[in-house]
Amino acid sequence: MDLILWRHAEAEEGSNDLARELTRKGQQQAGLMAAWLRLRLPRDFQLLASEARRSQQTAAFLSKNYRVLPEINPDATVESVLKASHWPDARHPIVLVGHQPYMGMIASQLIGGEAQMWNVKKGGVWWISQRVRHGIAQNSLKLVLNPGMLTASDD
Repeated sequence: MDLILWRHAEAEEGSNDLARELTRKGQQQAGLMAAWLRLRLPRDFQLLASEARRSQQTAAFLSKNYRVLPEINPDATVESVLKASHWPDARHPIVLVGHQPYMGMIASQLIGGEAQMWNVKKGGVWWISQRVRHGIAQNSLKLVLNPGMLTASDD
């Protein structure tokens, strides 16, 4: 199974966390990453977004067909996010548009075996793959990509 952790792109400041929208730079970040992902994802991927406006706006750059799950809201736990994404038993690759700090904690847990405060940059993608070999599940990091790596200049 593939789990693609995609942190929402840059968002405006605001007191209502779920209502915060993408900035112009965030829209550019999401558009660039979505274009890159679209060329590489299999057709049968599932796209999940939190109830936060910035998460849904980021997801919409990739597809209008995404599921909104409160279980992956900004205050979610690693356990609730993994359960909501059906890790590692999902039948299709999952693209999860979510938030720090749980994105970095999921990456560290799946790659290193322990949840730590790793930083997933705004608009960045961490692509994690699991395979079972000789009855043993093995997680591997396929890719770390940040929006600034997709452009000639990093504003």
